[in-house]
Amino acid sequence: MKPLVALLLAASCAPHLHLHAEERPRARDAGIAIGVLPTGPLNAITDVPGVRVGQATPPDGMPWSGVTTIHPHEGNAFLSRVPAAIGVGNGFGKLLGSSQVRELGELETPVVLTGTLASWRAADATVGWLLRQPGMEQVRSINPVVGETNDGFLVDIRARALPVQAVEDALMQASSGPVAEGTVGAGAGTVAFGWKGGIGTSSRVVEAGARPHTLGVLVQSNYGGRLTIAGVPVWRALPDPRSVAASLEAAPNTGDGSIMIVVATDAPLDARQLGRVARRALFGLARTGSSMSHGSGDYVIAFSNAPALRHAPGEAAPAATLLADEALTPLFEAVADATEEAILNSLFRATTVRGHRGTVPALPLAPVLDQVRAAGAIGTRTP
Repeated sequence: MKPLVALLLAASCAPHLHLHAEERPRARDAGIAIGVLPTGPLNAITDVPGVRVGQATPPDGMPWSGVTTIHPHEGNAFLSRVPAAIGVGNGFGKLLGSSQVRELGELETPVVLTGTLASWRAADATVGWLLRQPGMEQVRSINPVVGETNDGFLVDIRARALPVQAVEDALMQASSGPVAEGTVGAGAGTVAFGWKGGIGTSSRVVEAGARPHTLGVLVQSNYGGRLTIAGVPVWRALPDPRSVAASLEAAPNTGDGSIMIVVATDAPLDARQLGRVARRALFGLARTGSSMSHGSGDYVIAFSNAPALRHAPGEAAPAATLLADEALTPLFEAVADATEEAILNSLFRATTVRGHRGTVPALPLAPVLDQVRAAGAIGTRTP
């Protein structure tokens, strides 16, 4: 490993000063519970059995875009493929590998998230890592799925300095435990509504098809609009983030930007059904105040890791029993609620960051919670 890369990676594993400035709760811990469906034990995408998440966070100063990886199950995604679908709200962005996912209805790699101009480097590093895995010696084609949001305010993305080792670390160190949120991984340099965005996650457990199933969501929030929390238009009383940043340059809230939404479930769904679920994730995005503006890339990658639906390359997908379409409604509700809460978690857990072009402040939670409390939206909402 080159000395400079080793130094940067060592710094990325060290505690971030801005990450420990204050303890910031998740939305639910602050009393904001979206919807009425129960969450999984971790309230995270890793509540879906087998799903693993790995992250590589850049050091202070943001010399490169962070990376977040989502493995669909406990094994090699190329050798054990899962049904998948892509949903697009507004397509001003890059989602590498999406055309093959749409054509074949399957996912054959982990989903990788990073910054815009780092996406091709992340794809190349992912392919290199996969080719070295056992059982991949004769592989001649891989379709890496890499999503991005533009973190160019806090990160010098023109340098395209993403280390290969950062991508490989995020892939190798992925785990099925709690998922770090906020200013971490691919969310390290993101901005949402003019405030610091980031990685957020949430899950729901539903009864569908006469048995329980888990659905989890992970988001990389980097978009704009008028921030709305649990139905409360908190944007009306919040200060302009640029006045809070107190820097020569601050990120504007134009409505442009992007969000990547990854949806996982253990419910037995095919690609067509997953497409229906993916589109409902956009409802959760809209609830937070996004209008999916002209300059926004709003993407959903949805997959089912039901063991009965996995198959090896070159084999036909197994003839497994799918959920009936009539049983999908609880999953529609689950994905909208989990997406909304994951976005809130990305904002609540994020912290103020000084980066390449200026400072992005963390969402001030005290006035936000005061507004939500005054509106009666603290606590579980009932139908």
